[in-house]
Amino acid sequence: MSHKRIPKRKAALAAGSVVALGAAAILLPNANASQDGSSADTAAAPRTLKAGDASDLASQLAGLLGDAFAGSYYDADQQQLVVNVISGDNNNVIVQAKKAGAAVREVDNSIRELEAGAQTLKSEATIPGTAWAVDPRTNKILVTADSTVTGAKWDTLESTVESLGSGMATIKKSAGTFKTFLSGGDAIFGGGARCSAGFNVTAGDGSPAFLTAGHCGVAEAAWSDTQDGEPIATVDQATFPGDGDFALVKYDDPATVAPSEVNLGDQTVQISQAADAEVGLEVFRMGSTTGLSDGQVLGLDATVNYPEGTVTGLIQTDVCAEPGDSGGSLFTQDGLAIGLTSGGSGDCTVGGETFFQPVTTALAAVGATLGAGDAAGGEEAGAGEEAGAGEEAGAGEEAGAGEEAGAGEEAGAGQEVGGEEAGGEAVGGEEAGTGDDTGTGVEDGSGLTETN
Repeated sequence: MSHKRIPKRKAALAAGSVVALGAAAILLPNANASQDGSSADTAAAPRTLKAGDASDLASQLAGLLGDAFAGSYYDADQQQLVVNVISGDNNNVIVQAKKAGAAVREVDNSIRELEAGAQTLKSEATIPGTAWAVDPRTNKILVTADSTVTGAKWDTLESTVESLGSGMATIKKSAGTFKTFLSGGDAIFGGGARCSAGFNVTAGDGSPAFLTAGHCGVAEAAWSDTQDGEPIATVDQATFPGDGDFALVKYDDPATVAPSEVNLGDQTVQISQAADAEVGLEVFRMGSTTGLSDGQVLGLDATVNYPEGTVTGLIQTDVCAEPGDSGGSLFTQDGLAIGLTSGGSGDCTVGGETFFQPVTTALAAVGATLGAGDAAGGEEAGAGEEAGAGEEAGAGEEAGAGEEAGAGEEAGAGQEVGGEEAGGEAVGGEEAGTGDDTGTGVEDGSGLTETN
């Protein structure tokens, strides 16, 4: 099977990443495994945690600390979970968080205050081209406006932010334009549109399926793994805009086998399970236009006002993406499925913001589990299940899954899609990614699809 070539600049991993670039590099070593100390001092000292465990601990502390919990983020350099607390006169909350193994930071703004500020933005400044999410590292709401927000729109946004009070929010301008990335892991084609498949799953009725972006699912009902090819999968459920951007697409052939993996080119990355994102988490995105890119999670529960409507509950990152990457896989170094590419601004030359649909939320909404139940073969494509995975902590889903290929791939259907040789950069022992010129798509009036 062949894949499209992608310039090295698009696949290069950040210098600070734990992943080494090179033909023999391994993308998913267990370098981040928990190294919990066993000395008596560990109750007060922050624990060294891998990303999935940090996310689990954050969820536990949110329930344990109640109103005192003011958000958390993952310090990738120290491999520690940092928890914000509103302690007031109750020093016990700090003691509890430290005993649980978190690094603790006292802050001014509570979660309730930040959520109230976000609600004010929703009611008074829902303007196309704007987005906001809570940034626990600054303990403020990060408001982003794209290049279309000018004049009266900018004045409204700015005055709304000011009305929240000092120290509650900051505004950032983006050079690009917020848009979904419909056009073109592996590419999938529907009518004139092109997207990327995200992760293979097992639907509630036991049939093989994959997840992709909701705006892809509402754009076309039937999808193929080759341009102008026969459909191999049909949309079962799709949400966009509104409470997310995700779609469940069922393979037409119930015998389709779709392994749990993300296809990077000549090799695949095994996905162990789905997990929630944590601010500060290092993540990797695979898409059929730009191949492999990496970056960090910047915010959770983000609201994005696309031209087509408002979408809530997204993950905000500094990972780049371009039209055609929609629906592609967002995953971690240790093989956790995190998100599905939704949209954003910028490109992989100048950078920008990209938003992702959380996988855990999508799975719960469509009633599916990550991976596939039968394993016979299904090579390179799909993304079905690693056989019995469900392990590690974090998500408790069945096995991992991912491959952006989902539809664009062998998975019972014959071939991966892409038609070009994988190229680009060796990541994790493999040639990175896909990307480029399968040419494709038709204009849909929004400038979101690629055309020849």
